[in-house]
Amino acid sequence: MGATIITTEDLREFKLELLDDIKQLLNNQSGHKTKRWLKSPEVRQLLGISTGTLQNLRINGTLPYTKVGGVLYYNYDDIQKVLEANRIYNKF
Repeated sequence: MGATIITTEDLREFKLELLDDIKQLLNNQSGHKTKRWLKSPEVRQLLGISTGTLQNLRINGTLPYTKVGGVLYYNYDDIQKVLEANRIYNKF
């Protein structure tokens, strides 16, 4: 069995993923219900992306949205599905 080298970047990514999972669990256990529909600024903050990146996700069909009176809304479940579909698993 060969040795696997783990870099500090690998550890940093693991830490961030673990913290996100813990936050998700805490939100679910506390009875705090996540909003079903989010506006663009909320989605950008949640994903840590720019306005242009969010626009690209809409244009290329990656992230579905609903437009009501000029305001764009995104379904929280759709955002979770996109994140899960694009999850990258590192092999150690």
